[in-house]
Amino acid sequence: MLKLWSVAGLLGWASGAALPVSAGAQSERAVETPVIDASWLQFDTATQTVSFQLIAGLTGLNGALNFNGFRDGGLTLTVPLGSNVVLHFRNHDGMLPHSAEVIADTHPLPPGPVAPAFARALTVRLEQGLISEQTDDIRFIADRGGSHLIFCGVPGHGAAGMWIRLEVLGSIRTPSLAATPRGRP
Repeated sequence: MLKLWSVAGLLGWASGAALPVSAGAQSERAVETPVIDASWLQFDTATQTVSFQLIAGLTGLNGALNFNGFRDGGLTLTVPLGSNVVLHFRNHDGMLPHSAEVIADTHPLPPGPVAPAFARALTVRLEQGLISEQTDDIRFIADRGGSHLIFCGVPGHGAAGMWIRLEVLGSIRTPSLAATPRGRP
C-alpha cells in the first residue's frame, strides 16, 4: 500500500501561520506577505517521490514574476538527497510566458537559461516559456546535495527576481517548504 503524506500533516504550522501584514510608513495600503499553501507539496514514502506544485505568476507580486507568490528566494523547497522530484509546473500568469529550471545557486544570477543542475530538470521551451495555463512536469533525481535555485529561464525573468530555493539534504527523510529571507543567501 502506498503511503502518501501531505505536507499539511508535516507542516501544519506553515499553512496555518499567516505571516504578518505590514504597512509602509508613507503608504496607507497594506502589503500582504505570501502564505505557504501546504497542499503544494506531497511525499510518497514508498517511492521516495516529492511532488511540488510550481505555479508561475500565482499573484501580481513583482509584476507576476514569481513562483507560488514568492520572489527572490523567498520560498525554500527542501528535499532528501536521492529523492525523486516532480515539479508540476503551471503558468498562471495571464500576460507573460514563463518556464522553470533547476540551476546551481549562483550570484550574480544569469540573464537567461543555463545548464540545469540535474539531468532533465527543466521545462520544455525554456527560453520562450509556456503561455498562460500551459503545464509541464519536470522530473529528476536529487542526486547532488546542496543549494540550488528554481529559476525562470525566460530571458530577464530570473534575474528580475523570479526564483525560489531548492535545498537537497542528506540529513532529512521528508521534504518541507518554508518562507526564507529574500535575496542572496
